[in-house]
Amino acid sequence: MRAMVLDAVRQPLVLRDLGEPIPAAGGVRIRILACAVCRTDLHVVDGELPNPKLPLIPGHEIVGQVDMLGDGVTDFSVGDRVGVPWLGWTCGECKFCRTGHENLCVKTRFTGYTIDGGYAEKTVADARFCFRIPTSFSDVDAAPLLCAGLIGFRCLRMAREAERIGIYGFGAAAHIITQVARHQGRKIFAFTRSGDSAAQQFALTMGADWAGATTDDPPGKLDAAIIFAPAGELVPLALRSLERGGVVVCGGIHMSDIPSFPYADLWQERAIVSVANLTRQDAIEFLRIAPRVPVKTHTKKYALEDANQALDDLRCGRLTGAAVLVP
Repeated sequence: MRAMVLDAVRQPLVLRDLGEPIPAAGGVRIRILACAVCRTDLHVVDGELPNPKLPLIPGHEIVGQVDMLGDGVTDFSVGDRVGVPWLGWTCGECKFCRTGHENLCVKTRFTGYTIDGGYAEKTVADARFCFRIPTSFSDVDAAPLLCAGLIGFRCLRMAREAERIGIYGFGAAAHIITQVARHQGRKIFAFTRSGDSAAQQFALTMGADWAGATTDDPPGKLDAAIIFAPAGELVPLALRSLERGGVVVCGGIHMSDIPSFPYADLWQERAIVSVANLTRQDAIEFLRIAPRVPVKTHTKKYALEDANQALDDLRCGRLTGAAVLVP
């Protein structure tokens, strides 16, 4: 099979011919039909996340067709279309796994980071962490749901019952979760880089009630803010836009340091919380609601061998929506 391989961080991926992987007991092999490109992939490739498996096949928003079953797999059959997300394996035994917080498992393994992922023609995955894709979504349209959608959905849940939600950084996750939030009757206020009129117009097109720069004041206080951009300086800005009792949800796995801010900005029971990974229950619930919205993903297709270009387009802010590799 062909695969795009990361040999060392801060270096371009290399196209390689590799032997086809064989699934272990409890696993499946998947013929990849599409794999979306996520900002977390950038953090891995750019060396901002520590200790990736090297060499590594990145990619954790995988849609494909099962073509081989490992011993003991009974939940899937050859030919089933499945999705594979960032959370690739948990121990099932630690206190977090036992209490429904498997996203915090102390032995967690991650697709496209500590285990090989989807920038390839085939991959293997633990069947416990594979999910059937709703038939209403094409392969390419479904791929961003596996991380941008899932992490966005978990962020939305962490925003609690907020009716007025600010979103900082309007990319793949934001454009999906805005649709879900509007479906639930909430209002969305989109914050983008100063002067990025294209991103602001995209946000309005996707259903945002208002769009402006990160330094702008929204029209009224927010009940919650979700930060997708990996910029710590946005946290104090978001705090100052919150109503009493509001929450700032930091949705990225990596963020630059948060600068100091006056305690008065946090007082009155405002809160800052991070989102770590996802749970299988998140996936089940999100993939149930997405067709009902219905979520429409905006994508740009790239050939597998153009993965470096897709990563660079994301790095430089040249994308609206999500890049998707198609082997």
